[in-house]
Amino acid sequence: MNDHTFYLVEKKAPLAWVWLNRPEKKNAMNPPAWKELPAIFEDLSNDPDIRVVIIAGKGPSFSAGIDLMSMIGELPELMDNEQKGGVKWQLLKKIYPLQDTMTCIEKCRKPVIAAVHGHCIGAGLDMITACDIRLCSKDATFSLREAAVGFVADVGVLQRIPLIVGQGIARELAYTAKNISAERAKNILLVNEVYDDVDSLLAEAEKMAIEIAENSPLAVQASKDVLNYGVGKSVDDGLKYVAVMSSNIIPSHDLMEAVTAFTQKRKPQFTGK
Repeated sequence: MNDHTFYLVEKKAPLAWVWLNRPEKKNAMNPPAWKELPAIFEDLSNDPDIRVVIIAGKGPSFSAGIDLMSMIGELPELMDNEQKGGVKWQLLKKIYPLQDTMTCIEKCRKPVIAAVHGHCIGAGLDMITACDIRLCSKDATFSLREAAVGFVADVGVLQRIPLIVGQGIARELAYTAKNISAERAKNILLVNEVYDDVDSLLAEAEKMAIEIAENSPLAVQASKDVLNYGVGKSVDDGLKYVAVMSSNIIPSHDLMEAVTAFTQKRKPQFTGK
């Protein structure tokens, strides 16, 4: 049963689908879109039956970005011409929870695949850069839009996208606010692969998710943890951290199962224990 306003969550163990589900507005992100996601990902992160999450959009687009008009009620400070210290202080406190909407994806223990079609604009791009892997269909259009509407992108994309596409491309996208095609997105490594249509996109996203889910959950989740930790750290810091991680998860039932399966010449059945 789905008790969310903006999202539709479907658990089909070992996978979970998180759908942006406001198709009549091209999944523009209204207040529920920002408030509901952290609890959704906390649940998925803690659910032992879920090994991989796929984020996708219902309707014609992944997301047209923030629904600014519906958010004005939540952020009246944006339209206050008397921007005194108290107003700014209130706005600052409201930005942090918006950042958490994206960061919760990154912090989720399970790998998260974004399957993008149609528009992926502004906040939509913020969201997918917090995912582990991005796939798209040929009709996908991406834009780091905020400079075109008088904002600095402040919920994560400016921190994450340089790690994906590099500083030069990130600055081009941020300063121009232009649309880029699926083909360009693939060329700059924003997406891993481009598929002909939405059906093949979703099928291939599921195929990749199952491929991940068939591996040891302990090893996959530890790998995500190590990769996340390594951002902004030196190689030496990362090596020390992964040594501790490795010693913590070894030995495991998954490792014993891998060895047993190899000797029995069969496919291992991992339990994450």
